[in-house]
Amino acid sequence: MRYLSLTDPDRRAMLAAIGVGRIEDLYRGVPADALLAEPLDLPHAMGEIEVERALARLALRNVPAGSVPSFLGAGAYRHHLPAAVDYLVQRGEFLTSYTPYQPEIAQGTLQALFEFQTQVALITGMDVANASLYDGATATAEAAMMANRLTRRKKAILAGSLHPHYAETVATYARFNGFAVDQRPPAPAGDDNPAARLDAETACVIVQNPGVFGQLRDYSALAEACHRAGALLVVVVAEVVSLGLVKPPGAMGADIVAGEGQSLGNAIGFGGPHLGLFATSDRNVRQMPGRLTGETHDAEGRRGYVLTLSTREQHIRREKATSNICTNSGLCALAFAVHLALLGEAGFERLAALNHEAAMALAERLSRVPGAAIVNDTFFNEFALRLPRPAGAVVDALAARGILAGVPASRLWPGRPELADLLLVAATELNTTAEMDALAAALTEAVR
Repeated sequence: MRYLSLTDPDRRAMLAAIGVGRIEDLYRGVPADALLAEPLDLPHAMGEIEVERALARLALRNVPAGSVPSFLGAGAYRHHLPAAVDYLVQRGEFLTSYTPYQPEIAQGTLQALFEFQTQVALITGMDVANASLYDGATATAEAAMMANRLTRRKKAILAGSLHPHYAETVATYARFNGFAVDQRPPAPAGDDNPAARLDAETACVIVQNPGVFGQLRDYSALAEACHRAGALLVVVVAEVVSLGLVKPPGAMGADIVAGEGQSLGNAIGFGGPHLGLFATSDRNVRQMPGRLTGETHDAEGRRGYVLTLSTREQHIRREKATSNICTNSGLCALAFAVHLALLGEAGFERLAALNHEAAMALAERLSRVPGAAIVNDTFFNEFALRLPRPAGAVVDALAARGILAGVPASRLWPGRPELADLLLVAATELNTTAEMDALAAALTEAVR
């Protein structure tokens, strides 16, 4: 029994009312080659118990990162999530709240977003941050479009340090928004000198720190070069925990910071949800995408919160909107803010130090694997390891043994044989000494 409230006579009456003889006629405008010739190979209707059993069998085919030694990274990082975070964000007043269109009855939501913005501005070293975006990739694309508006130029240079998924998202936005992308090849050995590509058409240079291969760079000189050329520097931070230890982009002269906030307050799950961070300087605030929550005082002097800037299509004319992003990841932003508040400044710095120490300990062990070599000269909690055989096969072999060894570069850049032997390995505060020893031993066997 399918859960359809309409009967066959109901459907016939509806079709007759719109002058259509059969349901298939509703798809006359769809090309024939886009239609299925036969139904999908899916099971027929099942009862609730059968569905639960079927989904449970599918779930058992997954290997949760927390169930085995995991060194996965490449843009999604496993960190300890304090129990207080889930408890607070699942309170009804937060969990069920939606877009704060009426500030007089959404003061708690607005205050939480205000605190989140303050935190993001502090850790990135920028003047102002917005009330979050979808994820790091879309935040990066929004940064490129913001740079186009500010400079009135139409080209973005994407450095080889940028995550390929972020670069692909920028390229997709560029295709439909009419700006050019100069995408540099991946640079596992170091900086690809994007300053050399600057010209009169360049709106921005987009770099990532730590880079996708893990390298840390001070982009102060690049910021100066960009500014001399009339372009902006966008610094992307895919691992936000690094900002507890690494020089913030604002101190390097960045004009815009785009980032991924998943590492704080948000478990990695199986691909999400994620959280986009976005910060800039005061002079650029009116071209910032999304929304900005502000603090004010009412007629009686009481502190209150409002949506100071809402440069979205829902609030203003389409041609005046700075972004078509229609919401913010409010619950994820709240989890971020709660986690960072629990840590405090000292705790955030300590967490970052623990991550770096773990990566140093792991790199020391893996550097002794026969035929393996650490590619990086610097790193935070992730680095690239060159193996004597294709990394994809090694990862598969170790996964069969219950160890998630990392992300093969070939998975991120298919079709690039020069990267086939590179493995991206991440270590966080959750990786134990025993897990590191197990990875080193398994790798030693796998590369023989």
